Amino acid sequence: MTPVDGLDTMILMGLQPQADEARKLIDEKLDFDQDMYVKDFEITIRMMGGLMSSYELTGDKRLLELADDLGRRMLPMFNSPTGMPYEYVNLHTGAVRGAESNPAEVGSLLLEYGTLAKLTGKQMYYDKAKRALVEMYKRQSKIGLVGIGINVETGKWTDQTAGIMGGIDSYYEYLLKCAILFHDKDCEHMWTQSARAINKYLADQRPNGLWYGQANMETGKRVSTYYGALDAFYPAVLALSGDRKRAAQLEDSSYLMWNFAGVEPDSFDYAKMQIASAAYPLRPEIIESAYYLYHYTHDPKYLTMGQTFFDSLVKYCRTDVGFAALSDVRTKQKTDSMESFFFAETMKYLYLIFAPPSTLNFDSIVFNTEAHPLKRNFITASK
Repeated sequence: MTPVDGLDTMILMGLQPQADEARKLIDEKLDFDQDMYVKDFEITIRMMGGLMSSYELTGDKRLLELADDLGRRMLPMFNSPTGMPYEYVNLHTGAVRGAESNPAEVGSLLLEYGTLAKLTGKQMYYDKAKRALVEMYKRQSKIGLVGIGINVETGKWTDQTAGIMGGIDSYYEYLLKCAILFHDKDCEHMWTQSARAINKYLADQRPNGLWYGQANMETGKRVSTYYGALDAFYPAVLALSGDRKRAAQLEDSSYLMWNFAGVEPDSFDYAKMQIASAAYPLRPEIIESAYYLYHYTHDPKYLTMGQTFFDSLVKYCRTDVGFAALSDVRTKQKTDSMESFFFAETMKYLYLIFAPPSTLNFDSIVFNTEAHPLKRNFITASK
């Protein structure tokens, strides 16, 4: 997974020998005919997204063939009674398992499968991922919120906690981005309605800034005041949607959270100003949001943020052989772990903040949730 996730970052950074080596490894060695279960969400955003992005950057047809092969092997996951995907599928047998899912896993597939449909001419990829997204949206509450747990066989909610946290985050991100990438009016409508509910029930203006907490999806009643590393994707989405003022306010709060201990915790109680979960898995979202805001505003304060993030990573996470996640941002205790998203997202967004705008034409691409840029060259979408 790592060479696939890191390839487009190497290309954008101009690391040509390393990119060529990774591409050769993928072309010659990657084989999806494996008797193993993979998680629908992670394999889609990392592997399929990475393969298609690198195909669009290089023209290497083998990368698209691999993405198509992966897509075909993943299709059985959509064979639930609701059309919402199971969490796991076996790449060799097509067997599925994991009926308990969440909006992010169900609704963060259309950018990739939609792009695969456009690149291969196989419309079924678009239609199945679109149906999953629509089925999720149809199950939102009367006030327009979704919970964090759903059964894809029954369509019933198993956890009615609403928020923008992990498990929900990229569902909202994909509503907006699919509207942009595919000119999909259904996605545009679903995003507009969802954004209204998010701002009404989840936004939480406090003396120390703007935050987004959790609420009951049916009543809108606040249930907790947690904001974390994964929630920090939302300033980027707000900026992309045109709501730059709210985006800037939320990024300021995210930066406050980062500086609380010198590196952001995975979860932070903004009402009590206390760390709720102290790990830092090398997440990119706050850096992503700084990049988006710098692109739109050219305000040097976002360069300062980028410098802070970079300096913290080098100071606390660097090792002789790479970068290590932290088990506790208070003690800066390292763990023996470095996710592939560190290459795909964290390094890419950090580089792009400071890189010349010509490095990547922001307005000609849409990033998937793993920071793989997909070209905006599709004119029409499926009805």
